[in-house]
Amino acid sequence: MRWKSHVRFGGRARETYRPKGRQRALARPYLANDAVTRCRQRVQQDTVGHRGWKDDPLYGVRKLFLMGAERLDERGWERLEAALDAGDPDDAIRDCWVAKERVRDVYLTDDLVLAASRLDEAIAWCIEEESGPELRRLAKLLRRWKTEILAHHTTGASNGPVEAMNLLIKQVKRSGRGFRSFKNYRLRILLAGGRRRRETQSATSIRTRRPSFVA
Repeated sequence: MRWKSHVRFGGRARETYRPKGRQRALARPYLANDAVTRCRQRVQQDTVGHRGWKDDPLYGVRKLFLMGAERLDERGWERLEAALDAGDPDDAIRDCWVAKERVRDVYLTDDLVLAASRLDEAIAWCIEEESGPELRRLAKLLRRWKTEILAHHTTGASNGPVEAMNLLIKQVKRSGRGFRSFKNYRLRILLAGGRRRRETQSATSIRTRRPSFVA
């Protein structure tokens, strides 16, 4: 959705943020998670010949693939290892998952030099472990957006406000059961996401019914 040439809504993987007087920064990219998901879907099709079903090993742990390694408990590790052993014969998903964790390590430090070193290691891993097109695509994207990714450590940019606006737009669309007029759709979004009323502004008085016992 585009309202003006410089305003975009719905951006995720390539959503950027340019503070005034600073360089452009890539805000918390979803590139690594997207690579894991694409790889899982491809391996699923190659091994069982259909999309993920409830009883498929890879489909059952699809959310665990996107979680950080430090957030997995013992049960989560067991489920993850069992799914990879059963549905990932060539270790393609395992390599993508390791690449995802290496990309996350870039954001787990505030040191710009260390972050650059970790990013180079992630790119090298994607190039060395050529198990599928997902890692090659991820390495290409990381090289292309290297400057913007590292700018996060100097600007502190975050795509949190963009994600919040995406959620708000989806809620407005669901509550309205869709909009035929873009003008009305835009107006409802502006009303839902506009500024709150000032606390000093007096509320509108409500006219109530007089009690029956009043003469």
